[in-house]
Amino acid sequence: MRRKVVLAVLALVVSLFPTAAAQAAGPTAAQLLAKTQSCSQISSGKYKTDEEASRTVGVCGANGAVFWHADMDIDCDGQRTSQCNENTDCCFYPDTAFHTSTDQPLNAAQLPYIVVPSPSSTWNYSSSGLRGGGSCAVIYNGKVVYAVIGDTGPTDIIGEASYATAQALGIDPDPSTGGTDSGVTYICFKNSTVSPIENHDKATSTGEALASQFLQNN
Repeated sequence: MRRKVVLAVLALVVSLFPTAAAQAAGPTAAQLLAKTQSCSQISSGKYKTDEEASRTVGVCGANGAVFWHADMDIDCDGQRTSQCNENTDCCFYPDTAFHTSTDQPLNAAQLPYIVVPSPSSTWNYSSSGLRGGGSCAVIYNGKVVYAVIGDTGPTDIIGEASYATAQALGIDPDPSTGGTDSGVTYICFKNSTVSPIENHDKATSTGEALASQFLQNN
């Protein structure tokens, strides 16, 4: 009985006083969004969110990061899984632009990653300090998921992420019918790398630290 009482008291103390780990967690969605309300556009023109859409999305520069506000299309490319294959996705491609530490395509069903537009006259992600395996925060409906840059897409479309990214944010991840038409913010941190790229825990800890630094930057 005495042991149960002690454990109950400890549980109460933990609930009242967050642990160091909890205190060290990254910024909230609201804090990050507040830093992305104004846009200093660095892209030479704007992107579409879908093939039939008009060009409305600019890539914005910030101290230590770049960001954009867009939709989310579902990328299911990479390793074949029950969620991502030729039967579930009409446009399935068994590879990703960037590979795991063992040189395998990424697993879209398991790994949160985002897609950046392939380099063009509109914008070249590498010229902005971004690279494969770079750290990004993806924000939707009050949630933040830390992801890596895992694939490249069309030169004129922006706003795409892996099945796992959508699922973690509460967005329908179905590659045929899922995604969302708006409300997603992507923040990618310059000159960052998550290694190994497939380690989501590392992506989260790296992203939280960089996001905190991003808030402190002027």
